[in-house]
Amino acid sequence: MGIEDFGGGQGAQSDVLVVTTNDVPGYQVQQVIGEVFGLTVRSRHIGSQIGAGLKSMIGGELKGLTKTLVQTRNQAMERLVEQARARGANAVLMMRFDVTEAADVGTEVCAYGTAVVITKL
Repeated sequence: MGIEDFGGGQGAQSDVLVVTTNDVPGYQVQQVIGEVFGLTVRSRHIGSQIGAGLKSMIGGELKGLTKTLVQTRNQAMERLVEQARARGANAVLMMRFDVTEAADVGTEVCAYGTAVVITKL
């Protein structure tokens, strides 16, 4: 597994900037559009559950589950960006992730933030 299997975030070419901060240095917020979010629910497949069960007996990282969670977070973030773009935003401020168990069948990941229009100072 390569580094891309264990990390995520935006690519350099995205037309919607996503940051976890309240503002972007060198930019000014021209318009606040409002909250946007991207949501996905991912079930665990039987292979990863068996592997996780075995790994929990001897300890160590659950790489299969880590990879699945990274893919899930990236998908939620892609959906967040799609929502922001569709509403006319070019940035999302204060982006956060919320992760919960979904009725014992999977993991729900929600990426959310404030969609805005920013301009360079």
